[in-house]
Amino acid sequence: MPSPRVAVLGTGIMGAPMARNLCRAGHDVRVWNRTGSKAEPLAADGATVAGSPAEAVEGADVVLTMLHDGAATLAAMRSATPGLAEGAVWAQSSTVGTEGLDDLVVLAAEEGLTLVDAPVLGTRQPAEAGELTVLAAGPPAAREPLAPVFSAVGSRTLWVGDEVGAASRLKLVCNSWVLAVTHGTAEALALAKGLGVDPEDFLGAVAGGALDLPYLRVKAAAIRSGELAPSFTVDTAAKDARLILAAAESAGVRLDVAAAGADRFRRASAQGHGGEDMAASYFASWD
Repeated sequence: MPSPRVAVLGTGIMGAPMARNLCRAGHDVRVWNRTGSKAEPLAADGATVAGSPAEAVEGADVVLTMLHDGAATLAAMRSATPGLAEGAVWAQSSTVGTEGLDDLVVLAAEEGLTLVDAPVLGTRQPAEAGELTVLAAGPPAAREPLAPVFSAVGSRTLWVGDEVGAASRLKLVCNSWVLAVTHGTAEALALAKGLGVDPEDFLGAVAGGALDLPYLRVKAAAIRSGELAPSFTVDTAAKDARLILAAAESAGVRLDVAAAGADRFRRASAQGHGGEDMAASYFASWD
C-alpha cells in the first residue's frame, strides 16, 4: 500500500513523539496543537505544522488524535470538519473513558469517518522509542490502512474486537493497575521516610522476587531523585482516575483503592505538583 498521509492532532508529551516517529517512518505528516509552540519543533523532523485542525486534516488518509480528554478531542475534530475527507480513518488514541467516546462515535458517523478506538499503553520514553502498545478496536477494514501507522508508533498492536469502545474499556482497566502501582510505590517510600527506614533496604528486600517489578523501580527512582519531569502528569493521572471511577460506577463496581488514589492526586495537585510526574503522589502523604 502507498504510505498514508497522516494528521496528528495533539502534540504534547505523547503526541509529539508519535508524530516524530511517523515522520521517521516516511509518512507525510501534518500536525496541529492548540498551543502552537508545542507543534513547531516537529517541522525539523519533516512534519508540516498546521494553523488549525481543518488545515491539518486536509487530504489526510488517517487522522490520529492524542489530546487531553474527550471534550478536547471533540472540540478539535469539530473544528477539523471543513477539511475532513469522507472515508478517512480516525484513530482515536486519547484516553476519553467510556462516556466520552459516545459523542465521538456520533461525530464520526456524521462526517463519514471510519472510527477506530485506539488508546495506547506507555508514557514518554516508550513513545519516544516507538515502543507503545496500541490497543485497537474497530471495523476490520480499517486494520490494513492503520497497520503502517501503528507500527511506526508502537512495538505491538493488540486488536481486541470490532466494537468501538472495547479498547477504551481495556485501557481503563490497564490504567487502574498503573495508578495503583504508582500510589503503592509512593506510599511505601513515604512510610519508609516516616519510620526512618532506608528506601534502599526496602528495594533490596523485594529485589528479584514476586513483589519486585520494573515500574516500582522507575517510580521509586523518580521520587528518590526528585527528578519529576513528567512522563505522565499528576493532573492527567487525576483525569484518568476520574474516568476509571465513572466507568466503575456505571458498571456497579466499587473501587475503594482507585477512589483513595484519585484523592491523593487531588491533594498533590493542590500542593502545586499537578504538572509533575504522577510519582508526585508521594507528596500527598503529608499535609
